[in-house]
Amino acid sequence: MFLVFGKDNSKIIFEKCILPKNYSLFCRVKYYIISGEASGDLHGSNLMRALLEEDPSASFRFWGGEKMQAVGGELVTHYQDMAFMGFWEVFKNLRYITQKMRFCKKDILKYKPDAVILIDYPGFNLRIAEFAKQQGFKVFYYISPQVWAWKSGRVEKIRTSVDRLFTILPFEKAFFAARNYEVSYVGHPLIDLIPPHTAPLNSRIIAVLPGSREQEIKVKLPVMLSLAKAFPQYTFCVAKAPGAKAEWYAALREVQDASNVEVVDDSTYALLAKSHAAVVTSGTATLETALFGVPQVVCYKGNPISYAIGKRVVKIKFISLVNLILNRALVTELIQDDLNPKQLAEAFSTICMEGAARTAILEGYAELRSLLGVGGAATTTAKEIIRLLH
Repeated sequence: MFLVFGKDNSKIIFEKCILPKNYSLFCRVKYYIISGEASGDLHGSNLMRALLEEDPSASFRFWGGEKMQAVGGELVTHYQDMAFMGFWEVFKNLRYITQKMRFCKKDILKYKPDAVILIDYPGFNLRIAEFAKQQGFKVFYYISPQVWAWKSGRVEKIRTSVDRLFTILPFEKAFFAARNYEVSYVGHPLIDLIPPHTAPLNSRIIAVLPGSREQEIKVKLPVMLSLAKAFPQYTFCVAKAPGAKAEWYAALREVQDASNVEVVDDSTYALLAKSHAAVVTSGTATLETALFGVPQVVCYKGNPISYAIGKRVVKIKFISLVNLILNRALVTELIQDDLNPKQLAEAFSTICMEGAARTAILEGYAELRSLLGVGGAATTTAKEIIRLLH
């Protein structure tokens, strides 16, 4: 039984009243969502849609990108404004990041959300989680920080600052359970977005995915495009990231006379669907490429100072999600000095040829998909958030 007041202050009592799904009785639920990169924008947009499916009156204020903006709500800060990768890059921009964090805290207090939802991006989001919890807001974390890779001490901060952590990688639930912290494993959200697919054998298209951040594009794209001259029989299609500026792709000017280099704007999935192979910057794109069944070479090259620090503090055997989830070196990873035209050409030629190496990758991809859950990550998370709020 519950009580509401009519316009004339008359009391109306409802007994055993069953409300229909998607009905908000008193007011709309307000969500403040923070994602700090392209993948967070993607997963954030799908979570927003799932929340709207459960409650069409929900409203959003968020840090993200074009995909979240397309769902609705108010974009506060674009993720490109916060796209700093590496220890040295964060240190150089620490003053700016601190200013943005102060602004974010004030903005949350002003908006007064019913829930703060954080998506990955741990350096920033864990501090916001602590603040929001202290201020009495409900805090949910979708897509766990990679505390299993480094800074495992952050588990305690998550425990005290986050009402519910939703994990998407199969080994994460066991990791947190070993530390006496219960989490909700919802499976990987990419399963819903990418149906089973195998790269076409007769395609001459190669996907070039240099990332979404300015510094990674400028550093890695020149090396990736060195393949165009070495393999003229293929067409190398560079996937331009949403919101990326033209000057970040200066390396394209070096091959402007090449007839086998093209640029694809904001159509990465359509490109992967017709690609024979790919060269991919480490990150979510490696998993997307695998789910499309496209053999790949994974590339990483960062600031030398950041890389030197990272080698000492990061405790993982691999940098690609594909290899991490399978716990073996299925796809070749070219890291730092190993990412050069000669070694890239050698690795690339191996995955392009029909044979044991390419077959092993495709079989590994099938195993990978089976480990990532049955789908419905965003829907499961949305329902659980709404249940915990009410």
